[in-house]
Amino acid sequence: MSKPQLLLQCPLLFLLILQLSHVSHADVGTAAQYSPPYIPTACYGNDASQFPSSNLFATAGEGIWDNGAACGRQYLVQCISASVPRTCIPGQTIQIRIIDRAVSSASRPTTEGVTMVLSNTAFAAIANGSRASINVEYQQV
Repeated sequence: MSKPQLLLQCPLLFLLILQLSHVSHADVGTAAQYSPPYIPTACYGNDASQFPSSNLFATAGEGIWDNGAACGRQYLVQCISASVPRTCIPGQTIQIRIIDRAVSSASRPTTEGVTMVLSNTAFAAIANGSRASINVEYQQV
C-alpha cells in the first residue's frame, strides 16, 4: 500500500470508529410522579400558558433546581429500571420542560427527594403502572 493511500485510510478509519462509538452525555437519577393541581408554580406562578400542550412537564428536584435556573429547561428522559420488573416502557424517551420546584409544588410527589417529579402524563409515557419512583436517564437539550 502506498503512503498516500495509507494517509487517506487512517482518517477514514478514525471517523468510522468515532461514528460507531457511543459517548453518552446523559445523567442517571430518579423520578416520581405528581397529580394536579399543578399551579401555582415556583417558575411561572399562576400562568398556565407556560405548560407544554403535550402535558410533558416536571418539577425539579434539588439536584437540578440550580437556584431557579432550571425553570424552562428541557430534558430528554427515559426510564431505565424500577423495583418492579417490566415497569419501564422499552425505547420510550420523552422531552419534558421544568415548570416548578419539587419541594414547593402545589401537589406532593409519590416519592420525596428524587431528581425530578414528572406530571402524570409524562410518567405514564415512559413507565407502566403507578410505581412510587423509577430510575431514569436524563439529558438536558
